[in-house]
Amino acid sequence: MANALVSSSPTLPSLGNHVRPAGVRKKRSFAPVVIRCASLLACIAFWHVASTNRWNVIVNFENVPSPGAVCQAAVQLISSPKFQSHLLSSIARVFSGFGCAAVLAIAIGLGVGRSKLWSDLLMPPLELLRPIPAVAWIPLAVLMFPNPEESMVYITFVGAFYPILLNTIHGVSSVDSNLIFASLTLGANRLRVFSDVIVPAALPAIVTGLSIGMGNSWFSLVTAEMVAGQFGIGYYTWESYTLQKYPNIVLGMIAIGLLGMLSSLLIQRVAWFFMPWVKLGANR
Repeated sequence: MANALVSSSPTLPSLGNHVRPAGVRKKRSFAPVVIRCASLLACIAFWHVASTNRWNVIVNFENVPSPGAVCQAAVQLISSPKFQSHLLSSIARVFSGFGCAAVLAIAIGLGVGRSKLWSDLLMPPLELLRPIPAVAWIPLAVLMFPNPEESMVYITFVGAFYPILLNTIHGVSSVDSNLIFASLTLGANRLRVFSDVIVPAALPAIVTGLSIGMGNSWFSLVTAEMVAGQFGIGYYTWESYTLQKYPNIVLGMIAIGLLGMLSSLLIQRVAWFFMPWVKLGANR
C-alpha cells in the first residue's frame, strides 16, 4: 500500500535550478563587454586603415584625419581652458533646455493621456507645430529672444519636448484598465489611482521619451551653436572646419557623442532609482 501511494504521487519538479537562495547573485558574464569592445576596436581599426591608406571608393578618406592625429589633438586640448569652456557651455545649455522640456512635457502628457478635454484643447496646436524640426526654429528663436544664449536653450527645449510628450501620452494611455478598476474596487480614490497606479505604469515609456529627448537636445544644440553660437562644442567643431583643423573636427564630434551617451546613461541610472522593479528584472 505504501509503495502504491509513493508511486502514484506526482513527481514535483526540482526548484534548485530555478530559484536562487537569498543573497546569492547571478554570476555576471563578461561576454557582452568583450563583444562591445571588439566592435569598437574594429571600427577604429577600419578608420585607421582607411585614413592612412587614403581610400577613395565610395567615401573619400583622403582628408579624414587618422586616429593617431585625433589623439594628438586630444592630448593638446584636453587641458585647454578654452576647450573646457566650450564643453561646459554646451552642457549647461542642454540641461537647461532639457529640464524645462521634461517638466512641461511630462505634465502635459499626463493630463492629455487621462483627459479627453485636455487632449481636445492642447493637441491640435501641438500637432500643428510638431512636424517643424528644431533646426527650423533657429532664425525665429534669434528674433524672439534678446540674447543668443536664451535662443539656443530654447532650441534644445524644442528638440526634447515632443519625444517626451508623445511617450508620456502613450505610456499613460496604455496603462492596463484592469489595474485601474482593481485599485478603485479596493477603495483607492482617483488621486491615489493616478499617483500609485497610472504614473508608475507609465514610467518606462516616460523614461524612453527622456532618453530620446536628450539625444535630440544635443543634436539641436550643436546645430544651433554652429549657426548662431559663439561658444560651445558645436561652435568649436564648425570653427575647426573653418580653420582647416581637421583632427579637431573629429575631436569635437567624439566629444558630442560621449556627452550624449553619458547624458542618456545618467537618465537610465536615475530611472532605476525611481523604478526599482526594472533594475530587479535586469539583475535576474
